[in-house]
Amino acid sequence: MNKKTFRIIDANFNRLTEGIRVCEEIARFILEEKNLTQQFRRLRHRISSAVSLLSVDKVRLLNARDILKDVGKISIKPELKRENWQDIFFANISRIKESVRVLEEFSKLLNKRAALDFKKIRYSIYEIEKKATKRILSLCDHR
Repeated sequence: MNKKTFRIIDANFNRLTEGIRVCEEIARFILEEKNLTQQFRRLRHRISSAVSLLSVDKVRLLNARDILKDVGKISIKPELKRENWQDIFFANISRIKESVRVLEEFSKLLNKRAALDFKKIRYSIYEIEKKATKRILSLCDHR
């Protein structure tokens, strides 16, 4: 497997776990939803387990990381525009779905079982997104 593939895995694993943490914090501190918070937390653990199936150690991923040569590291204007916590949630849940899809696809090169795990995780994310959106909309209706 080449270094560029590991770079993709590293970037998307980081993006995925960062996005989940943001959504988890919103579920915990803004929505105050214990169940959603736990679902996001469990999701983080499932992702770590799926990544471990790739048999790529963290050192190898870190060695593949090259921030200085990353042509996509500059933020674009839509990334900087957030009006409220709902915008933050929906931007991050979108990042989560995109990143898990990338991991699902590139895992096919390393471990089919990991790819299947990422697929299951992706569908779990769709369900969590649906529950969280319902709760967010109910809060917006009451304000």
